[in-house]
Amino acid sequence: MSGGSLKPWQRRASPLVRQALLALVVLMVYASLYPFDWQGATVGPFDFVLAPLPRYLTWFDVIVNVLGYLPLGIAVVLALHPAWRGARAVFAAFAAGLVLSGAMESLQTYLPSRVSSNVDLATNALGALIGGAIAAPLASPLLDRGWLRHWRLAWFDRRASAALALLGLWPLAQAYPQQFLFGTGALMRQIWLSLDPGATGTLLGWVPGLAHLRRDVATLDPIAGQFAWEAMVAASGTLVAGLLPTLSMRRSAPRLRLILALLSAGIAVKTAAAALQFSPAQAFDWVTPGAVLGLASGLVLLLLTARLPRGMRGGVALLALSVGLLLVNVLPVNPYYQMALDAWRQGQYLHFNVLARWIDLIWPYLALVYLLAMFDPTHRGHPRLPPDKP
Repeated sequence: MSGGSLKPWQRRASPLVRQALLALVVLMVYASLYPFDWQGATVGPFDFVLAPLPRYLTWFDVIVNVLGYLPLGIAVVLALHPAWRGARAVFAAFAAGLVLSGAMESLQTYLPSRVSSNVDLATNALGALIGGAIAAPLASPLLDRGWLRHWRLAWFDRRASAALALLGLWPLAQAYPQQFLFGTGALMRQIWLSLDPGATGTLLGWVPGLAHLRRDVATLDPIAGQFAWEAMVAASGTLVAGLLPTLSMRRSAPRLRLILALLSAGIAVKTAAAALQFSPAQAFDWVTPGAVLGLASGLVLLLLTARLPRGMRGGVALLALSVGLLLVNVLPVNPYYQMALDAWRQGQYLHFNVLARWIDLIWPYLALVYLLAMFDPTHRGHPRLPPDKP
């Protein structure tokens, strides 16, 4: 059934998309204004609009600015559906990009680390326009009773929207350089580093044996310890990323192909990010013996657990996620990894990396909330979701 032949009752809005749009705008504002070192300005906040074009302008800058606002245009069109469709929605996406970019450029007048530019304004608005044009013909198939929604309902449970959004973020979490393959979620370590050493010791002391584990790990042989811990973190991350989608999949879904597609997307993003931000020769630096062993072990465990009952799969995913978070946050930082980060010159990718870093830090905790929400305390820990459906 085509989008134009749908009845009004067959069209539907998506609260999840609207929530995602709000989250996207917050992240874009954060990335545009980071590091918030406000100072007085010697020019007006809108003087950049009529200023001469920058002397030095590269195609790289243009492409990055267009791509940066492409998701905004897509999200605006999907969020406005079905009230606004077609050209009207595309124009709204363009206007949203123009207004948001104009506000960010004007505020950047008060940030000495940023330079307001009319070219940035134009290319950002263009990116939102292109994103809107891409999303307009897909809004009905994706959100209404079209072919994309047919596939989605054929493969996933009706209540899988939150899970799908979570899975869509997982490959992006791999873009930021990590000490271990799939080793996301070092948020607690960042919090500890922001506190004084005494407070860190107190936090570690809250969990019995955690401080001793951290101290014992530091005394292990560096090479053997790094190999073993890296394999455990990679295996845990592989198991979580592979089991999480199965919790919302129907039995008729091509599980193995979808899981491998998700893992491949994460590896592709990690490889591409390393090649672009460091050098093509470093694109596969993540391929270490520990990472390969962990990835292979995680895939074997996936084959053994993917057909378990849904409740058991959720429990295994929760256990793997907990183990991965524990290791990522308490293991000593590899000095070579820290040296690489200290020498890293992010340059034009700085604000992209701010977003990638936040996704890297918070994704496992979002997954943790999702997994815990599966279980209803009034039913002795059994999953709230119904059994697997054909």
